[in-house]
Amino acid sequence: MKTALVSGLVAMAALAMVALVGCQKSEPGGRAGTDTFRLSVPALSTAVAQGETQVVRVAVERAEGFKQGVKLEVKAPTGLAVDPESTTVAPGDKGDVQLKITAAKDAPLGEQKIQVKGTPDKGDPTQMEFKITVSAK
Repeated sequence: MKTALVSGLVAMAALAMVALVGCQKSEPGGRAGTDTFRLSVPALSTAVAQGETQVVRVAVERAEGFKQGVKLEVKAPTGLAVDPESTTVAPGDKGDVQLKITAAKDAPLGEQKIQVKGTPDKGDPTQMEFKITVSAK
């Protein structure tokens, strides 16, 4: 009985850690109060081999009073391509955007940073970056 209880507690703690490190969030963008949004990007580096593609989820998380569109602009270093490089999340959209990250066959090996900027229709932009680790194929 004690073993089952301890195992259950360990499993719950592991799930809580995954939830905590699953994504990282930006400073608020938009305006003051509830008219704000945040960007959510992967907290851990995403691995991609040279010549291959991985999909990464970026999200616009809206405060309750935020009813604006948000234009996302994504910048990648040389050797990495992002599709789409720019998109707009409309006010009624869920907010999830799937980015395809493709490493060129000669992309530099190691950790690279991709920047995401979110600009609302009105108010202040916010930005985040996430990491991609390029490996040899």
